[in-house]
Amino acid sequence: MGGRTRRRGDALLAVVHQAVLDELDEVGLGRLTMEGIARRAETAKTSLYRRWPSPEELLLDAIAAAYPVETPSPAADDLRGDLIRALELMIEWSRHPTARAVQAVLAERHRHPELVDALYSRVFEPAGRRFTATVLHHYAEVGQLDPGLITPVVEDIGEALVMKHAIDTGEEPTPQRLAEIVDQAILPAVHECPTRR
Repeated sequence: MGGRTRRRGDALLAVVHQAVLDELDEVGLGRLTMEGIARRAETAKTSLYRRWPSPEELLLDAIAAAYPVETPSPAADDLRGDLIRALELMIEWSRHPTARAVQAVLAERHRHPELVDALYSRVFEPAGRRFTATVLHHYAEVGQLDPGLITPVVEDIGEALVMKHAIDTGEEPTPQRLAEIVDQAILPAVHECPTRR
């Protein structure tokens, strides 16, 4: 009689990460339990507790494992291109289940403020902030931009306009619209003129 193959290491971790995301989609953050995750992953609850003290910790781990890290040009010689690529990376990540998980956590900000704090300190900040902010701060660090111009509003312009487009149209921005966001909003905010290539 054949038994179920025992999964270990990265294979088990991938299954558990997918299980917590699927469970979150089905029951919501408030009803997320180790029992439900273990059942969905077809593994023992005790094995989950050996690595994660709570379902929220497991969820953060799953989000962090899939959260992308923007890598600007090392020479900092293509600000426009790096900003466009950062927005493309954001759109690509928005299709991943962890993007929905982030939205679920942020929607529960008042109920779970500590979880939101952990999302920023353990996921976003280690990845170098978020998308266009990563690019802008990289260029400031190498002396290509005035760091005083990179305010919280400027950090969020690109992502905010991408999300507004999605809300207004129900569609992802086209490459042309991403270029327009960079050329007409982000670059002028940091006193840079678009240079099309």
